[in-house]
Amino acid sequence: MKYLKLIRYQNLLMLAFMQLIFRFGFLKQQHIYLSLANWQYVLFVLSTVCIAAGGYIINNIYDVDTDTDNNPGKVIIGKTISDTLAYNLYVGFTIIGVAIGFYLSNVIQKPSFASLFILIAATLYLYATSLKQSLLIGNIIIAVLLSMSVIIIGLFDLYPATYEGNQEIMGLIFGILLDYAIFTFIINFIREIVKDLEDVNGDHNQGMRTLPVVLGVARTTKLVFILSFIPIICIVYYLNFYVFGGGLLLSTVYGLIFILAPLIYFTIKIGSAKKQSDFHHLSLVLKWILFFGILSIAIISYNMKHN
Repeated sequence: MKYLKLIRYQNLLMLAFMQLIFRFGFLKQQHIYLSLANWQYVLFVLSTVCIAAGGYIINNIYDVDTDTDNNPGKVIIGKTISDTLAYNLYVGFTIIGVAIGFYLSNVIQKPSFASLFILIAATLYLYATSLKQSLLIGNIIIAVLLSMSVIIIGLFDLYPATYEGNQEIMGLIFGILLDYAIFTFIINFIREIVKDLEDVNGDHNQGMRTLPVVLGVARTTKLVFILSFIPIICIVYYLNFYVFGGGLLLSTVYGLIFILAPLIYFTIKIGSAKKQSDFHHLSLVLKWILFFGILSIAIISYNMKHN
């Protein structure tokens, strides 16, 4: 169990679920040619999961002092797992992830795409060792990397299979992936700030320049309240013009209940949030919003097929 906690297996399962749902709940339903065979796509998911696992391990290594202040129960490095073993696991997961990425890049005859996996792994290392201490930069990086896990699906499964005769449909499908990547970025960016609000005491003690440390909890909470209207407006627009406007009643009801309603709940609750437990609860709410938001692609595909 200690190893599962070290790699934050729940987040890894979420990442794997997201990439699998886009493939089998959306892309495979479009009757288009995809570049990767099913087993190769599973390898693709394994690659991103391994690189992410490495990122969580290196982050845990450099977060020992902060976690000791914020939540001593979260600390694993130096207690149940030694620093040396943690570093070895980090190197192992990262090498496996990059190696699979290199193999798949050659499978689709785009060897230069292997640099994406190296870049992501390097960014995760820089984030853990230095960038996360910088104002907003760490929040943006994590949000961008998660949204990249959606975009990279299109780069590996759609782009190599695109030619002049199917450019229009491939462009449309890639555009949908891009919409979900933007949604993923917005939700995760807000969530990263909420997590900083939750960890403000430990971050302050460690000299980190997170938004709550620089602006204070009250001002940051107000900023999050304002930012929370962005996804609400985007979801209302998307549901009205594309989902309900397309006659997809089931998908519209799903979006209202499982995405829009929790977003409104978050906006209401963030206005009065003050304690660490409040911010922890709201961070979980955003995680569930992200989960149900990603799942909506399968609901929409099913609704379109049976409409």
